[in-house]
Amino acid sequence: MTAQNDTLLLFRNTMRITDGHLESFRSAIVRAVEFAQQHGPQLMVQTFVDEERMLAHSFQLYRDSDAVRTHWKIADPYIQEVMKHCRVERFEVFGEPDADVVAGVRSGVGEQCSLTFSPRIAGFVRFTAASQA
Repeated sequence: MTAQNDTLLLFRNTMRITDGHLESFRSAIVRAVEFAQQHGPQLMVQTFVDEERMLAHSFQLYRDSDAVRTHWKIADPYIQEVMKHCRVERFEVFGEPDADVVAGVRSGVGEQCSLTFSPRIAGFVRFTAASQA
């Protein structure tokens, strides 16, 4: 594993969509992901919806803790718009963020949900050369 892979962080956010807000939630997520694709530091963002259970799962891959801080700084209005239509039910951090990001995640989710941190054992990432630039 390279040192670059050692800093990778994968966030999984499980959100409970508020009853009657599914379409508004979808619209807010689409706008947030479009913004992240154009301006955000994420290497990958994927969001999936389980309509039957009214759950959404968002996966975001970051190069390092600095990228997470950049995301928080520039995307807050989009995050707030999404949060009008759901609540975080579970937040999982895979990798080892620095103390500042750990504190930010804890502060952001508070006591409202289950929060876990899982350090990496091994792994690799395959992206095209263009996405690694």
